[in-house]
Amino acid sequence: MTDKVIENNQVTMMGEIVSGFTYSHEIFGEGFYMVDVKVQRLSDSYDIIPMMVSERLIDVSADYRGYQVEVNGQFRSYNRHEERKNRLVLSVFAREIIFVEEIEESARTNQIFLDGYICKPPIYRKTPLGREIADLLLAVNRPYGKSDYIPCICWGRNARFASGFEVGERCSVWGRIQSREYMKKVDDEQVEKRVAYEVSVSKLELSREEEYQQQEERG
Repeated sequence: MTDKVIENNQVTMMGEIVSGFTYSHEIFGEGFYMVDVKVQRLSDSYDIIPMMVSERLIDVSADYRGYQVEVNGQFRSYNRHEERKNRLVLSVFAREIIFVEEIEESARTNQIFLDGYICKPPIYRKTPLGREIADLLLAVNRPYGKSDYIPCICWGRNARFASGFEVGERCSVWGRIQSREYMKKVDDEQVEKRVAYEVSVSKLELSREEEYQQQEERG
């Protein structure tokens, strides 16, 4: 059961550790810490992706800044209560960290697969330059009745296709995790720069529940 659930949320990323560890929380005596990983894009730009890691997986008292790593894990979310509102906080939850000498230019440094359910009506729009975009919010199940809520952004034909999805439908997406800066109005006078994380979708499929049931019966 657990392995099947883990299969519905898979992340592989390769990059450079660019921060120290900051304490996040503790569960049953196991401490979890946050650290930032710089992941190159195909262009000259990059994404800084937050990673959550257990103190049992890596020495969180050490300084690994400048080290290259390959990380396997999941993209997770939790609600943080701030300013009388809940804010969705996203990070890569590391299950495995491998230190590597170097990252080849041809390496696929940022990959994600999600299998979840549409939990809000898709938002379809066009940019001022005429590019089609659709925003999806995917609920991805975790063991013990929990779910992660992952924002996904689709482009072009995929955006048009996704715009017709309905709440409750099961959907699989493949893509990469990206960071995006935006300005948040804090009050009438203050504007704050923030960073949003989302999945930039390169491929998506709508899954029919009946097909899954048949596959499970055959499997």
